[in-house]
Amino acid sequence: MPVPDAPTPSTPRDDATPRRTTIVGAGAVGSYYGAMLARAGEPVTLIARDAHVRAIAAHGLQLHHEGRVETVALDATTDPAAVRGADLVLVCVKSNDTEAVARQIAPHVAADAVVLSLQNGVDNAPAIARHVHATVAPAVVYVATEMPAPGVVVYHGGGRLVVGAPDAAGCDASARALRRAIERLADAGVPVEQVADVRPALWMKLLLNCAYNAASALTQAPYERMARLAPVRELQVAVAREVVAVALADGVALALDEAIAGIERIAQTMPAQRSSTAQDVARGRPTEIDHLNGFVVRRGAALGVATPVNQALHALVKLVEAGDRSG
Repeated sequence: MPVPDAPTPSTPRDDATPRRTTIVGAGAVGSYYGAMLARAGEPVTLIARDAHVRAIAAHGLQLHHEGRVETVALDATTDPAAVRGADLVLVCVKSNDTEAVARQIAPHVAADAVVLSLQNGVDNAPAIARHVHATVAPAVVYVATEMPAPGVVVYHGGGRLVVGAPDAAGCDASARALRRAIERLADAGVPVEQVADVRPALWMKLLLNCAYNAASALTQAPYERMARLAPVRELQVAVAREVVAVALADGVALALDEAIAGIERIAQTMPAQRSSTAQDVARGRPTEIDHLNGFVVRRGAALGVATPVNQALHALVKLVEAGDRSG
């Protein structure tokens, strides 16, 4: 819903305006999906950090994908105003930055654009919709990527998106626009589906992140090595039990056996992957742990559900972060 002091969105696009996708916060995930769209002939602009932008300007985006390296030509900038004129906006910033970035892009997003939140956590799309006057929908992301250097994205596996209903429930125009966006992603080779209620998928992805991200960050271990150790698997099941309990208290039913199967499947399909939290810790950057295990702890406290395992993992990652900041 609009907020009273929200900025006025840019003018709606007309039918003659060429379509364009803008990726806001184009790190590894955003750059990968931007590359997929650009490879299919879609005009794409990445909004990214300065080093990434400069590397792309000099050499193109280097995509390591299925055993080969491909140079992908697309535009890149550091300017949030580059969302102006885009009819599809993918928001890929860290959850910590959602509110601030939503305020930055709000004056420039066209009223008839589709904005997809490709972010970890369960509450980013509503946060964007508080500021951006356009069709906003959450998308659950199942992809393993890494950005070892500016201008370079390595694809490790996956790629599927599960998209929820638009925020403007019952609005035919929003539903049609979202359907067109989904078809566009599918045409670019992205496995994508839409579900009426995305909350179970959001919570299940949160569960998987809570089971892997903190432990991977604290040890810098890839998923396959984690899966080989019985104590780690027991830790992951304990995390899953807590998330299932909090989700149920919040009105979302998750099946524990499906969660455990999902945890096992990730280690099989993405054996070399280290979590995004591990990559942030390795680079000395702030992590999203407050929106992963930390969110479960806060939500559990509000709902009267104990979450000691998630609390311990959250505290340990915060301790590592504090050490990085103090030097």
